[in-house]
Amino acid sequence: MLDVTRLRVLDALARLGSVTAAARELHYAQPTISHHLARLEAETGAQLLQRVGRGIRLTPAGQLLAERAAEIIGRIDAADAELHAHVGLTAGRVRVAAFSSVVSALIPQAVAALARDHPGLEVALTNTQPPEAIEMLRAGTVELAIIFRYDDTHPEPGDVRLHHLLDDPLYLLSIRQEASLAALRDATWIAGCARCTSHLLSICADEGFEPKIGYTTDDMVVMQSLVAAGLGVTTSPGLALSAHGTTGVVATELPRSPQHIYAATYGEPPDPPATAAVLAALTEAAASTGRVRAAPDA
Repeated sequence: MLDVTRLRVLDALARLGSVTAAARELHYAQPTISHHLARLEAETGAQLLQRVGRGIRLTPAGQLLAERAAEIIGRIDAADAELHAHVGLTAGRVRVAAFSSVVSALIPQAVAALARDHPGLEVALTNTQPPEAIEMLRAGTVELAIIFRYDDTHPEPGDVRLHHLLDDPLYLLSIRQEASLAALRDATWIAGCARCTSHLLSICADEGFEPKIGYTTDDMVVMQSLVAAGLGVTTSPGLALSAHGTTGVVATELPRSPQHIYAATYGEPPDPPATAAVLAALTEAAASTGRVRAAPDA
């Protein structure tokens, strides 16, 4: 049977790329790291590492086991968090992955409410895009993923449950008053993340043109700065505009293209109490924005 401690060592080595860094993260001496790796190779009967100059790298077998180790460790940590949650909400940790608009607009209010109502509950946050957040959720490295999707976005995996939080209106950003997609067909466009870019291409196609994309960035501040300088036009969700607005940028709502924002959990219900508490706080924070509507089909 594989030893979990040795799997943690392999996972740290794969993520950090050196014995020294793995030893530092796990608070082990370097000879202890080497011992655990040697024992893991003996247990598996496979060569997991090879020397490259003064360093080491994982063999294909080592890479395969490291990927499985990350999943196993994620599930063990999730089970530990759930066990603490069932004991009570006086302690415990919920790991959340969320995208920037939600991080700035909803997370602070939700975490403040949790600190008031459940002061022993810790919320750990990772800022990332929806596809990566879903991967982290399914791997067990977070308990909650906050994502956005559009009507034309491919469905999420079937083992992920979506809890509708709100619909965030999408706006067209330019320096022109009363602009429209069709009127800006010849403009230079600023594209965002892969999911946003796919939606931009879709809504422009509905208007009969393909946008000429001159810039690509998922930083909403940079997007607005480019628009304000007259270098292009783009789209932006309302939460991002609420968090940061740039002088000289005109926002025109696109009423048929909102972002649908969900909190995603993994596996069968019910959610562990700590996760449910964070979800309830997010739902309350979303309701306070005034953007909550009937949940669309996921």
